[in-house]
Parts: sequence; C-alpha cells; structure tokens
Amino acid sequence: MLQFSQDAYLVAFFLFCIAFILFVFALGGGKSQDYGRRERKWGKIAFAVTIIGFLAQAAYFFTRWIGAGHIPVSNMYEFMSFLAMMIIAAFVVVYLIYRSTVLGVFGVPLAVIIMGYASVFPSEVQPLIPQLDSIWLYIHVTMVALGYAFFAVGFLAGLLHLLRSIRWDAGAPRRPQRWLEFTMASIVIVIGFISIVFIFRGAGYEIIIDQKVESVKNGQIETRLEKVTYQMPPLVAPYNSDSASLEKVPSFIGISLPLMEAPSWMKGVQAGRKLNTVIWSLLTGLVLYGLIRLIIRKPIAKSIQPFVRGVDPELADEISYRSIALGFPVFTLGGLIFAMIWAQIAWSRFWAWDPKEVWALITWLFYSAYLHLRLSRSWIGTKSSWLAVIGFLIVMFTLVGVNLIISGLHSYAGV
Repeated sequence: MLQFSQDAYLVAFFLFCIAFILFVFALGGGKSQDYGRRERKWGKIAFAVTIIGFLAQAAYFFTRWIGAGHIPVSNMYEFMSFLAMMIIAAFVVVYLIYRSTVLGVFGVPLAVIIMGYASVFPSEVQPLIPQLDSIWLYIHVTMVALGYAFFAVGFLAGLLHLLRSIRWDAGAPRRPQRWLEFTMASIVIVIGFISIVFIFRGAGYEIIIDQKVESVKNGQIETRLEKVTYQMPPLVAPYNSDSASLEKVPSFIGISLPLMEAPSWMKGVQAGRKLNTVIWSLLTGLVLYGLIRLIIRKPIAKSIQPFVRGVDPELADEISYRSIALGFPVFTLGGLIFAMIWAQIAWSRFWAWDPKEVWALITWLFYSAYLHLRLSRSWIGTKSSWLAVIGFLIVMFTLVGVNLIISGLHSYAGV
C-alpha cells in the first residue's frame, strides 16, 4: 500500500509537469487569429491533465493514510505534500469560476515546487508522537493547509497582476521593478535549495560531526557528545564542535571545511546544520539566478511580461482578493482557534509564544490588515497585489524558515 502511495505521488508530480508545459503551450499562440481558440483548446487539455494529477495526489494521500494508520500530515514531508494537493484543489475551484488559463502557468508549477520541497524530507512513515495522536490533528492541520492554499492562489493572482501592470519602459519608476525582481529571485532561491539538496542526496553525501553539549546535573556540569548529521558539505559546523570529528571532514572542491562554527546564540543541537542549509540555499539560488539572468540578459519579471499581456489586471486583482477572502476564515479557525484548543488539551496552555505560534499570529494579523485595507478604493489594484505577495512570503517563512532556523515545540515537523 505504501509503495503504491509513493508511485502515485511520482505520477502526480510528472503529470503536473506535463500540465504546466501544456498551459504554457496554450498561451504560446502569440498574435495569431485563432489564438483564443487555441488557448481554450489546449487550456482545457492542460486542465484535464491537472485533474488527473490531482486524482493521483488523492490516491497517494488516502493509500498512505491506510498504510500508516493515521492521516498523513504529521511531519514536513506529509504536510507539504498535502499542502501541494490543497493548492491544486484551490486552483481547480478558481479555474472553474474564472477559466483563467494563465493562472495555471503559475499555479501548477507552485504545486510542483512544493512537492519537490516535500521530497527533501524523509518520506518514511513515522509513528505519531503522543501530542499529535488526537482528532485535532485532522481538524487543525487540514484547515491550516486549506487556508494556506487559498493564500497561495491569492499570491499567484497578485503576482500575475504585478507582472502585467508594472511598466518596464525607459521612463518607468525603478522601485517597483526592483521589488518585483526580488520576488522572482526569492522563488529562484527556493528552487535552488531544492535542487542542491537533491544533488547531494543523489551523491549520497553524509558527514557526522560531534557537538559538545553541556548540562547541569546535581549541581555539576556534565558534557556529552551529540551527533549532528550533515547531508550537505558543512560550511558551518555546530557550535562547540568536537575537534576530533572536525578533522574527519573532507575538503570540498579543494576548500577545507568547515569554514566557521555556528554562533553561540543559535540554540539547539541542529542550529549549525540549519544555518548551513540556509547558506547553501542562498548560494545555490543566487548562482542559479545569475545563470538565468546571463542567459536571458534581462530581468526575469521583464522576460515573463510578454506572456501575460492578455491578462485582465482587474480580473487578476479580483481573483487575488476573493481567494484570500476565502482562505482567511478557514485559516482563522484552523490556525488559531482550533490550534489553541488543541494546545490546551496537549500542553495545558492556550499559548506559549512558540515560534510557529508567533508567526501564525503574524500571518493572521497581516491578512486581517489586508482585508481591512482592501475595503478602501485606494488599495485596490497594485497595492493590494503587493500585500498578497508579501503575505504569502510570510506564509512561506512560517512553513520553511521557522523549521530551518528556529527551534520550538513544532520542531518535530522538520524531522
């Protein structure tokens, strides 16, 4: 059953890749007279392939549920896989309402990227820890994922509006261009992170470094060694690493490693490894972004704009607003109210200022401000789209950044 689940996951991944190519092909008619007919025809085919991919995702989800004995949302691999499925579901709903082919060019690859990111984490079925063995796992996590999915569609529509609206002619203001390109560069960095992890995983790279951890027991300081496993070359070693284990680290392309130790203020045994992952992600993403710019010889956002000239910016803004308006109450229930009820049951407190809790609150406050400002006519259009983009960047930091950088009660999700 679990093997079938993994096979279905791979089938869904490749079907979405094919659907993305078909969506791009549907918009590739240029200015030909039958462009509208071509877009409708190939757009329907691409959407049909997307639906088949979604069914494969559903097959993965339910067969893994049966094989594992619990709903598969208990770790980062399972949650991000489920989030990708919810993004496709939200995209399907929005597509059936607005019939926007160009939204598929952005929505489907976002799901592919998230599925790729999910595959970075161990995919083995893990038993539920006691705190997760609750009916609230079903309610809280699934509603959070659905809320995030609608925020993602809002982000895509907002980004589409910006790509369509921001001018690139000689007299256009430079600041919006720079921020839009920064957004595109951030997406490339995420892709770079996924790529570099797969490269080193495929090469079988693994290094273990011992970290000295001090603890106080019976009034005396005791020192023990904790093993930290690196699956990428350790540019950054754990704080207070054991010198004997550092001597065993091989050089990388002629460079002696590690280059430095993690700072002492970064708490947690895995802090050095997490910082190392962040640095590798930034380096790989920036190199990849530089290569893309070298090939296309223009900003990425500017090169995409010709493909979205047929988009109605007002429609894109409406899709963005309505998607976020749908996702907000779902996230409010799942991410805050039901989460606090579960926290009271599991840990005997509603709130503990855990990093994931704090960033969930920041996300909720941001989208509250978005919906409030959106009522003002002056915030319709470009300003609203920028908020939709920034909001989803906050969501991604809550999902990715908190697990990579900060330790907390939700750190089990990154195992």
